[in-house]
Amino acid sequence: MNSQDDKLLGSLRRIIRAVDLHSKRLERETGLTTPQVLVLMAIRELGEVTTARIAARVSLSQATVTTIVDRLVARGLIERYRNTTDRRIVHSRLTATGEAALAKAPPLLDTIFVTAFRSLPASERDGLVAALERVAMLMGPAASAEPAPLIDLGEIAPALPAQQDVA
Repeated sequence: MNSQDDKLLGSLRRIIRAVDLHSKRLERETGLTTPQVLVLMAIRELGEVTTARIAARVSLSQATVTTIVDRLVARGLIERYRNTTDRRIVHSRLTATGEAALAKAPPLLDTIFVTAFRSLPASERDGLVAALERVAMLMGPAASAEPAPLIDLGEIAPALPAQQDVA
């Protein structure tokens, strides 16, 4: 490997480490994983919501979200209830305990990242997005797996060029 390879791999390792350290801090301070916090936030933002809508919002499979919701229900952070007009539809909502858990959670890494990202000039943002999409493509099959909800671009996603599956 040459020094450019070393710099690239070192940068990727620093990104992975930053995500890992932030995830550990979040779990230590709240007892919740990043995906659990994202599901709680999605429920708070979307209101009366089905598992399918939560899954779409947090970019996880419906099966994964169902497992997360099961755990959050068991902890009393959310509750499920049936739609009054169509009993086949099950909704989730936050409990007071779930609201309190979200209130004490530190900002997610995506919030910190997006704030810094938005402060960059548009041309630099475009370049970063293109470079990261290319890096994800270079990762091969691992990059096409279900995206991990560690960095969520939220509101800025529609302003970005058409995105491929990026891990």
